[in-house]
Amino acid sequence: MAQALYIHWPFCLAKCPYCDFNSHVRNSIDADLWRESLLTDMRHEAALAGGEPLQSVFFGGGTPSLMPPALVGALLMEAEALWGFTSDVEITLEANPSSVEAANFAALANAGVNRVSLGLQALDDATLRFLGRLHDAQEGLAALQTAQAVFERVSFDLIYAHPGQTMAEWERELKQALGFGTGHLSLYQLTIEPGTRFATDVRQGAFAPLADDPAADLFAVTRESTEAAGLPAYEVSNHARAGEESRHNLAYWRYQDYVGIGPGAHGRRGGVATLRHRKPENWLEAVAERGHGLKEERSLGLSEQASEALLMGLRLAEGVDTSALSRRFGIAPDALIDPAKLALYESLGLAWRSGDRIGVTPQGMPLLDALLGELVPAELVTA
Repeated sequence: MAQALYIHWPFCLAKCPYCDFNSHVRNSIDADLWRESLLTDMRHEAALAGGEPLQSVFFGGGTPSLMPPALVGALLMEAEALWGFTSDVEITLEANPSSVEAANFAALANAGVNRVSLGLQALDDATLRFLGRLHDAQEGLAALQTAQAVFERVSFDLIYAHPGQTMAEWERELKQALGFGTGHLSLYQLTIEPGTRFATDVRQGAFAPLADDPAADLFAVTRESTEAAGLPAYEVSNHARAGEESRHNLAYWRYQDYVGIGPGAHGRRGGVATLRHRKPENWLEAVAERGHGLKEERSLGLSEQASEALLMGLRLAEGVDTSALSRRFGIAPDALIDPAKLALYESLGLAWRSGDRIGVTPQGMPLLDALLGELVPAELVTA
């Protein structure tokens, strides 16, 4: 049963031009209404996905650092009452590094948050302006300092491989980032997602994305630098000291059950995929009318579950245990992964196999999407 809880707060002060997440800008928010609605949605899921204590809670968005700390505390209190928490429960909140939000960090820590994921995105003002961020570099670094003084664990995000970025520029920024001493970094290559403002900009010729070869070079130096600093990549874009990995995200990548509440939240419980209404107003209306924000509950066949488990697990440096997946889903190991293609990509240095465990090498990770399409049999994906 579920050991992880995701709570979605959909509101932002502005929509970033690269963002395709479920985020919305609103002039006013009724905090009391949102409190009662989120609690109602949570109780509905707890009645269906009770069981083991939660090992992680994650407030995502949107911008959860805009939530009133009292609301965060009320949700955590209810989650603990419904499921219980493990003694080392990880409670993460995504935060933007504005001075207004940083002023709430101490109150959020007092409410129970023990890990923050800070959306710095860049350490220089020119890149921050290009990315449409509302903070500047000085404000971001001040928020990071405050976070490190308040929370037990701190991670922050950077976006690289943006137009015109050079190797020297990224190496300099990465060295600065590693110097702050956090135990976790999320380092994402800029991708142009459909439906975003950046997608429109590229289509209209406002800028061109960084070419594949220099982007691959930046990916390689990212791996080398973080490894040398003691924060190796444990997932395509995530780097951590041993023991500092995001336990919540590992629940996704290891294909464990998790509860998702709030607008647009996904969940997995007992072979059922859950999806909640995306638009905040539609989600609120559903909760008021039916006592939950669910838009869809869909039973997943064993082949589809196995496919999802592979597609998620092969993102990890640890790879996947095909024997364990075979037992879990009742599918022969040779039917989970195309043996001939695995042997081919092993010979090319793009994949590895050790006993029953298989994975993608660091050299293969830049080609992950293509490799997944080759390694996971089409009949498994479409079954």
